[in-house]
Amino acid sequence: MQNFNLHTHSVYSDGKSQPREIVEEAIRQGLTTLGFSEHSPLPFDNTFSVKSADMPSYVAEIAQLKAEFKGKIDIYCGLEADYLTGVSEPFAVTKEKYHLDYLIGGVHLVVDKVPEPVEGPALSENIWFIDGPKWEVYDEGLQKFFDGDIRRAVRRFFEQSNEMIENEQFDIIAHFDKIKMHNRDRYFHEDESWYRKLALETLDLIREKGLVMEINTRGIYKKRYNGFYPSPWLMEEACKMGVPAIISADAHHFSEITLEFTAAEEALIKAGYRSVMNFKDGCWIERTIS
Repeated sequence: MQNFNLHTHSVYSDGKSQPREIVEEAIRQGLTTLGFSEHSPLPFDNTFSVKSADMPSYVAEIAQLKAEFKGKIDIYCGLEADYLTGVSEPFAVTKEKYHLDYLIGGVHLVVDKVPEPVEGPALSENIWFIDGPKWEVYDEGLQKFFDGDIRRAVRRFFEQSNEMIENEQFDIIAHFDKIKMHNRDRYFHEDESWYRKLALETLDLIREKGLVMEINTRGIYKKRYNGFYPSPWLMEEACKMGVPAIISADAHHFSEITLEFTAAEEALIKAGYRSVMNFKDGCWIERTIS
């Protein structure tokens, strides 16, 4: 089983565990590499991203843990950078500002068009939150921002993802088909041609930009979705394209850091993969799976 995890959230963002607790559990489980990836700061109040004022403390604490546990586990400091059209800080600026090891790029918040230059509540009230535990929020946003037009809403999610891939600098793309999570086969099905066309266009951009594709297990163990992000059919297409993959727990508690990793490996092997990527001293390296 893959013995590393680079997608990890602590109390600095929306996680429930202290960084030290996570490190100690990772060592207990025999992990060789652990990466912290808090949700990046955003210019409006929310309950999930790290506050800008807390970024120096976050970076300093991870650096301290890296030094303390050197020789026992490799620890890295990154961010899961949220991309919002016309809102989020350029990823390269964030990485340089805090001397981060790597970035995971993801879309959790969708804007239908480039927003006016507003801040605070006026900005957050114009954003569709597609993530989180409540499918009701997904439904309300679909009606409020897209008049219930699921095709337009899904298209906008993938368009925003494509903007991120084309314009930003990052290493791993997070759960790139997560728009399906709260859909629950109510509004569309993944075998519909219009949906597959959008997902495959994004996958081809991932290939073109040389990104590592995350296989995210959180939907399964949190029982919010009955499969992986991305779905097996996309894993198969990604394998044909030569897109490298990494398994991620998207852990928000120390108990979650390797959940469903065995099942994810099995899914990757079935899709044709024979290796996954890991991070070591600033470089991406292949690790065989079998």
